[in-house]
Amino acid sequence: MDPLDICYQSAGQLSKLIERGEISPVEIIEAHLERIELTEPVLNSFITLTAEQALVSAQKAESEIRSGHYRGPLHGIPVGLKDLFNTGGVKTTSGSRIFDNFIPEQDCTVAARFSNAGAILLGKLNMHQFAYGPTGENPDYGHMHNPWNPEHYAGGSSGGSGSAAASGQCTVTMGSDTGGSVRIPASLCGIVGLKPTYGLVSRYGLTPLAWSMDHPGPMVRTVEDAAIVLNAIAGPDPNDKTTYNHQPEDYTAALTGDIKGLKIGIVKEYFEDLIHPDVDRAVREALNKLEELGAHITEISFPMYFDSQSISSTILMAEASAYHHELVIQQGDKLYEPVRLRLQSGLFISAVDYIRAQQARAKFNEEALKLMQDVDLLAGPTEPVPAPPLLSPDVTLQGKTLGITPALTQYTRPYNITGFPAISVPCGFSEDGLPIGLQLAGRPFDEMTVLRAAYAYERSTTWSRIRPKI
Repeated sequence: MDPLDICYQSAGQLSKLIERGEISPVEIIEAHLERIELTEPVLNSFITLTAEQALVSAQKAESEIRSGHYRGPLHGIPVGLKDLFNTGGVKTTSGSRIFDNFIPEQDCTVAARFSNAGAILLGKLNMHQFAYGPTGENPDYGHMHNPWNPEHYAGGSSGGSGSAAASGQCTVTMGSDTGGSVRIPASLCGIVGLKPTYGLVSRYGLTPLAWSMDHPGPMVRTVEDAAIVLNAIAGPDPNDKTTYNHQPEDYTAALTGDIKGLKIGIVKEYFEDLIHPDVDRAVREALNKLEELGAHITEISFPMYFDSQSISSTILMAEASAYHHELVIQQGDKLYEPVRLRLQSGLFISAVDYIRAQQARAKFNEEALKLMQDVDLLAGPTEPVPAPPLLSPDVTLQGKTLGITPALTQYTRPYNITGFPAISVPCGFSEDGLPIGLQLAGRPFDEMTVLRAAYAYERSTTWSRIRPKI
């Protein structure tokens, strides 16, 4: 098989080839390392590449599989982790040179579960410093670039995870999502990004941004791969008391392609907000496709949607500044200025402001849960715009200028507030050839329905099979 074709096979496809002995983990890793060597000078997806370690792990996986010890669909599959997932013996920087020499002694829970599944770590992926930004800027390790047009944002904060998955550098990547940081780069880079329900996947060993809204999640090229990864990493963890004390389901069982009778609510406020015409068109066409597939589409109202920015910002800023308090005081001069200013601003949020935001969050969640009594899913755009030009401070929509952060997080933050599962799937392209994402959100711990609808839509279109030209 051509090395480039290997790099664009999904984990689901590669695992079948591996199991049948038609391809080896060594061939797969060698193809991906060749792909990284070719594209990394343009994309800058990685902070640390573990090439030698990956080849050794591939040889071990190949030996295990040949001797009949096949562990499952991630055995021998290349994985990249956002560089805030602790990895034993491999540095974890959280996107800052301040931690350039920090080498954890043990894996975080997610990394350990990937290892147990036989996945092979290719390296640690670039990110917005401390995960505090939606664009993928990083002056310490270089900005991340979009594979569809390197002069445009890859998105953040998991920008390296988005570009690596979209460009075929990694089969599977992991990001973290506090205000959209899995779904934003997934939408802008044209891949699948799943934010699981809060508490379904352990956060143990991850550098936090805002502990009450952080969600680790897979970033992959197919919905099937999202389900495969979730099978490996979901479940309770005694090291993370916020994890749900219940054994998760087999998420691949959701991939039936049948969504007849599924009730999908279209949040009308999403389309009353500022939105690019290409995004509006692509998302409405995607919703029509879901209806053709048998879903019942109905318009619903979510009035508190417009409060999501203020609720999320207050909580996020307070929690982030509390966690990084000493760092800001002692080494603030070493931080990327926009990140430093956000952390310093959070120090001025009072206890009263934080408590009131949490009270508003409770009302927000109550309203969202009430909506879910009448529908199975909420649907709309993931992003109001295709990827903006690199280092743009704002976007212009419908004649109005909006800051880059509120623009890129306007549709994603609601589901960090609620903790609902939400997925972004490719649903088209702008006139400039940049990807557009459809977002589907479900009830807490109902990833099965989210994946079922996303898979049915993906299977009925060709968007996920289109490759960037890089």
